[in-house]
Amino acid sequence: MLSPWDRWYSSTCCLCCHVRTGTIILGVWYMLINAVVLIILFTALSDPDQYHLTSAELANDLDVMDDANMCIASAISLLMILICGMATYGAYKLHAAWIIPFFCYQIFDFALNTLVAVSIVVYPNTIQDYLQQLPENFPYKEEVAALSSFCLVLIVLLFISCILAFKAYLIACVWNCYRYVCGRGSSEVLLYVTTNDTTVLLPPYDDSVGVPPKQRPLSYTTA
Repeated sequence: MLSPWDRWYSSTCCLCCHVRTGTIILGVWYMLINAVVLIILFTALSDPDQYHLTSAELANDLDVMDDANMCIASAISLLMILICGMATYGAYKLHAAWIIPFFCYQIFDFALNTLVAVSIVVYPNTIQDYLQQLPENFPYKEEVAALSSFCLVLIVLLFISCILAFKAYLIACVWNCYRYVCGRGSSEVLLYVTTNDTTVLLPPYDDSVGVPPKQRPLSYTTA
């Protein structure tokens, strides 16, 4: 019988490409996003008057766009670029250890989004509080605020559920890539036969090559 991990294992993602190719594309995509965020933050730090939001514009007493928070966000973006670059390099050069930091980040991000969904279920009034903190010129603020609390919670939970499902699929793709890279580095190859759910374990390549061939049978001689 196959283990649950083996049943969910697949070497393809997005129904078309290999998990190794998908991990490389995902790592490059994350690097591009964080690079754009980093450029915006550096631009805001160089010209703080243009990108500075005051407490009056945010309708609260906190000034969240200060230089300290921008520096922290820039450091996080640099760290993310490093982690995504490591995953891309590990998938390209078949180094499994380089993929682990990116996989851990995905698990951490998935856990945070799950906590957000749980907090919305436990404290549904937080959505109304968040809407009140938005600027007055925010698009569709009045229309969204006019909805009932149940509809707001349902819409937000549906949106977060779609995000969580997509993130779980990406985690599975990266995990399958990690298993594929580890399998390429090991000498044992597993061949799964899906017709009767049996597993055939092939011997290591070095052992199979080292086995001497069987002696040929003696040829028949005519009487």
